[in-house]
Amino acid sequence: MIRAHADAVLALLAAAPGTGPLAVYDGAVPEDATGRSKPPPYALVYFADADPEEPDSRPLSGRPARYVLRAYVHSVGLTASASRSVGERVRAALLNVRPTVAGRQCWPIRREDGQPPQRDDSTGSPVMDRVDVYRLESEPA
Repeated sequence: MIRAHADAVLALLAAAPGTGPLAVYDGAVPEDATGRSKPPPYALVYFADADPEEPDSRPLSGRPARYVLRAYVHSVGLTASASRSVGERVRAALLNVRPTVAGRQCWPIRREDGQPPQRDDSTGSPVMDRVDVYRLESEPA
């Protein structure tokens, strides 16, 4: 179930509106031919999931019916403005969209949290990294 939900989010990001395709990476930025991380701009995504129990309706199977996936999206650019531009494309691709996941009914994606661009020197060259957290919830169809 995790993979299906993550794939739905990644597909939406890959089709983000804007000029040219948005580079989207799942969990790691690949290296270029010189062995260095590919340069920005790009969106780097990490996923975390949860199976929240609904307080008034515990399923007989003992398995929660509701499923929550959080996408932690790092919008990375060489400048704060570039990082915000990637963040805008991510927002346009995800916010209030109802993705398709086989066998599940999805609610519109919501943005839970966000941070302004921060300088990140961990890549070997300075970049600006903005983090936004999006929530996708679903239940059996």
